Amino acid sequence: MPELPVDASKFAGMSEEQARTFPRRNVVGVELSDAQVSAMPKMISTDAHVMEPDALWQELTSRLREHLPKVPFRNNPPGATDPHLRLRDQDTDGVAAEILFPNYGMALFGIDDIETQQESFKLYNDWMREFCAADPKRLYGAPLVSVYDIKAGIKEMQRGHSMGLKGAMIWQVPDPRLPFTDPHYEPLWAACAEVGAPVICHILTGHSYIKTGQKPGLQGLKDAVNAKTNDSANTLFDFIFSGAFDRHPKMRLLLAESEIGWLPFMLQQWDYYFERFRRDRELPIKRKPSEIFNEHVFGTFLEDYVGTRFFPWWGEKNCMWSNDYPHFNMTFPHSRQVVEYHLSGLSEEKRQRLTRDNAIQLFGLDI
Repeated sequence: MPELPVDASKFAGMSEEQARTFPRRNVVGVELSDAQVSAMPKMISTDAHVMEPDALWQELTSRLREHLPKVPFRNNPPGATDPHLRLRDQDTDGVAAEILFPNYGMALFGIDDIETQQESFKLYNDWMREFCAADPKRLYGAPLVSVYDIKAGIKEMQRGHSMGLKGAMIWQVPDPRLPFTDPHYEPLWAACAEVGAPVICHILTGHSYIKTGQKPGLQGLKDAVNAKTNDSANTLFDFIFSGAFDRHPKMRLLLAESEIGWLPFMLQQWDYYFERFRRDRELPIKRKPSEIFNEHVFGTFLEDYVGTRFFPWWGEKNCMWSNDYPHFNMTFPHSRQVVEYHLSGLSEEKRQRLTRDNAIQLFGLDI
């Protein structure tokens, strides 16, 4: 398949100098004519990001700023911070709307000072509200929720919900003292279910390997694939096998940026061992893990050709497209060509589900 280069000059507001130094990559997609591109329905990305301005964190007291992690983010396109330029980039790429997550804010899920985390999340959520105000039907931010103090976390989730933010973004890898199997989370699950806010666990958040920074050499590569997927699998296992979805039938979970190719295999294995072990031991769930997943869990795909090969028989109601803008992995400005490569041969109904309808249903989008 043809490799399509990312042309940095396509970003709205990008200077010539910034375009020259912007990180280059190619994406694999189908060559489409201008007429074919314009005829494709606009899509909704369920995993995109913003870049918070450095000045935002200066609003913290000097004592709290001392606990902030030092994580540099460079070479972001202007639309990562300016919502009006972001809307122009959406138009360029055939995107109708995006679910927005932080950049720097992701690292804040792993800090140990609870007050710093709580106050930083409040600042971010207020800033995100203003960002989305540029077009509330195309920009949908997810509120960041600190879960050390669960009552305070519920209050912040509800505050975000009242401001028009969507879902509740929590850490993917919990503090070891607070595993997802702990009853500590039960009030939050109930509160999210009550207001229809899906719980969101995004990769590289919390007490994962990334907390201490990326490692050099082969270990960094191993972490980026093996450890990252293992984190996602363990999180999903704990949500399903803890019985959380049976206790809260209206709760939904989104695994953001975890890709999807591993999911059918893991569910197959969990189903097998669930049936095997339930005969001689007490388990917290009574249904097959795959049945629970199908009713309650969603995942996102970006460039996962292995995962999208399963769509003729699996995942059409649980998976959603993402562009990962403005990260290095993003498919901008060729998202339609990449989607055509991954979803070619599927019915128009399935394509609409995967690139639009599932997102509208999960988040209750007004589009």
